[in-house]
Amino acid sequence: MKRLALFLAALSALVVSCKKDNVYELILSPESLAWTAEWIGGSSPEDRIWGFTVAPARYLRTEAEIDGKVAKATLNICGLGWYRAWINGEEITAGQLCAPTPSQFNKHVYFNAYDVTAALRKGENAFAVCLGNGRWTSARIKTPEVNVRNCAHFGLPQLLYQLDIEMEDGRSLSVLSDTTWRFSTDGAIRANNIYDGETFDANKAFGRAWTLPGYDDSSWGYAAPADAPEGELVGQFNPNQAVQDHVKPVSISKVDDYYVLDMGINMVGRLSIKASGLKQGDTLSLRFAERLNDDGSIYTANLRQARVTDRYIAKDGAAFSWHPEFVYHGFRYVEVKGLRKKPRISDFEGEVFYDKMASTGSFECSNPVINMVYANCYRGIRSNYAGMPTDCPQRDERHGWLGDRTMNCYGESYLFDNHLLYLKWIQDIEDCQNEAGRLPNIAPAYWSSSRDNMTWPAAFVTSSDMVYRRFGDKSVIVKHYPAMKKWMLYMKDRYSDNGIITQDRYGDWCVPPESLEMIHSQDPARITAGPVLSTTFYYWLAGKLEEFAPIAGYPEDSQLWAEERENTRKEYNARYFNEGGWYDNNTVTANLLSLYFGLVPEGREKDVFAQIVHKTEVECGGHVSCGLVGVMVLLRTLTEYGRPDLALKIASNTTYPSWGYMAEQGATTIWELWNGNTADPSMNSMNHVMMIGDFLIWDYEYLAGIRAAEPGYTKILLEPWPIEGLDWVKCSWQAPTGKIVSNWTVKEGVFDWDVEVPVKTEIHLPDGSSRDVDAGGHHFSVTL
Repeated sequence: MKRLALFLAALSALVVSCKKDNVYELILSPESLAWTAEWIGGSSPEDRIWGFTVAPARYLRTEAEIDGKVAKATLNICGLGWYRAWINGEEITAGQLCAPTPSQFNKHVYFNAYDVTAALRKGENAFAVCLGNGRWTSARIKTPEVNVRNCAHFGLPQLLYQLDIEMEDGRSLSVLSDTTWRFSTDGAIRANNIYDGETFDANKAFGRAWTLPGYDDSSWGYAAPADAPEGELVGQFNPNQAVQDHVKPVSISKVDDYYVLDMGINMVGRLSIKASGLKQGDTLSLRFAERLNDDGSIYTANLRQARVTDRYIAKDGAAFSWHPEFVYHGFRYVEVKGLRKKPRISDFEGEVFYDKMASTGSFECSNPVINMVYANCYRGIRSNYAGMPTDCPQRDERHGWLGDRTMNCYGESYLFDNHLLYLKWIQDIEDCQNEAGRLPNIAPAYWSSSRDNMTWPAAFVTSSDMVYRRFGDKSVIVKHYPAMKKWMLYMKDRYSDNGIITQDRYGDWCVPPESLEMIHSQDPARITAGPVLSTTFYYWLAGKLEEFAPIAGYPEDSQLWAEERENTRKEYNARYFNEGGWYDNNTVTANLLSLYFGLVPEGREKDVFAQIVHKTEVECGGHVSCGLVGVMVLLRTLTEYGRPDLALKIASNTTYPSWGYMAEQGATTIWELWNGNTADPSMNSMNHVMMIGDFLIWDYEYLAGIRAAEPGYTKILLEPWPIEGLDWVKCSWQAPTGKIVSNWTVKEGVFDWDVEVPVKTEIHLPDGSSRDVDAGGHHFSVTL
């Protein structure tokens, strides 16, 4: 079998695996591998791959004798959609969830590697794997009888398993997946679906015994051969999800004949439960929601067709502890039905999980509203890291919408070390590009979303830019620049009208509407023309590619992009700039993008900014005045052009529309809509990130003043913006080069500032002075 090329070989650091605290850690960027194992799987009479799809978990096992002492053993495994694995009763995948990482399976399929030396023993050894459906097996396939939106379907669960063993006497042994493995779908997990939940029948549980040597599997069938996935099999380099927080319910209420838990926050993960007293065959059901109805029951209309219900079918009345394995839910409230006695609040625990990564930033200031919003952003972002950055975690969607991260990716990177996650997702985006150059609006493309657009696929470029600037990783530009160029030229060739890019798909998505019950405004004065959005973005992205070209090894392309920018700016202003000092129909977003991206004719910047201020301050009462696209640059533009006070007002408002309004209404994450508590339930997710805009960037880069003077923070610029009404800011961020701290206070006109920096740093003080400092701690005090 041919040797597989290692994906992203430029990543030099390998994570060395060992058994730590009874957990076998994932080896990241495993070496390329000569596979001799076979893909195996099998079907079940209960499989229903249509409509609301149902497929029970697959259980596979084998045994093998090891006749000596093991020097080293590496397990290479790909279990699609998701898997759990045991050796001799020890769960090798303990601490890993939703593995392997989801992908565009027809282009890349990721395998995981573990050092399992410590799990093996002389004599008979047992090897066991349980497979769930994950994103590999479709959760929804439309039929004439069932009207659902199709999700991509790649196949039934299947396994590739290769355990390579080096013996101390120099021999090499292998345990390989093949059709001698035993196979069953008659285990406890009767159904698992990312939208609908998991059903566990304790009467069918194999217990721990099936993972141990000597288990009688004679009643099981044999695994069937499975076709290899279409995509290239490569070693996974981003960590899987893991439980990283635990949440105790804050209350439990009786509603009719059942109970409702309040977890206190909107969270993502699963609920672990302890119970007893059920009779054989009793069904305990857990149904999840983000809101309550007025009568205390859970509100599920905004979940659309997601059934979000976990079920436990009891074997007897004995006490048990249980949580599902192959699903996750987005929820604050849980409807608990089927108990025969009143539960205790201590019987429940929420397990929060998301991609395993460090939290790298902290921010706090004297304004409590900004602090609440910041906390909501943190919870919302971690809620939507699921092997890809997703839009929402709760309803029948949970996809990698690109537009949600076009600018948010920069802010997120201050809160989490998301370097490897974004490297992987950027590959997903390129994997979805077609031969002509078109990019989708969702990646991986589990929904079809290939209608052409500029603003959403811009995330392909901006996410790469974020990885380069935050982490100093040039490999992302070197690898993906040709695909970026291909897409930009595709859009130009197909949609350019004398320098104007005419194609836009979603507009300034979800600008605050004129009615609280509406999702989308119908007022022409609020709607920014599509060509304004697409042309300003084309101009801005061409500037990114002008910078990327020499880094990627295409220095001659810099001139191409410079000429594109010059022509676009000229034609855009000829078409849309009004001599009165505004663009097109004078929406805030049209003026913001034109000003922030640098298209405004020289000398007219103040005029355009005056229009932004008037529309925002007078017509909108100092509130958010734009949708997803405009809010990407709102606070920074106001601050840079002289109205940081207005930026502060918008950031700290508690009336509609604002982030603070969400918090005042009880939100603990960020809503999909500014009016998410009143709009049509078809689109009022209470846990989205798309409206964060530049709020987090503004916190870190403006209020705290932390910026990179060079990519990867090998040199740092600190320039805070103290604003009247803020008394202090405390901020830290773990940059690639070390910890950065920026803490300042203003009292009686004196600005006191404590900083800590890991490398040479350029300091800009609010009195206009500047200086360079070396690594270490420093204190500055100036009169404002």
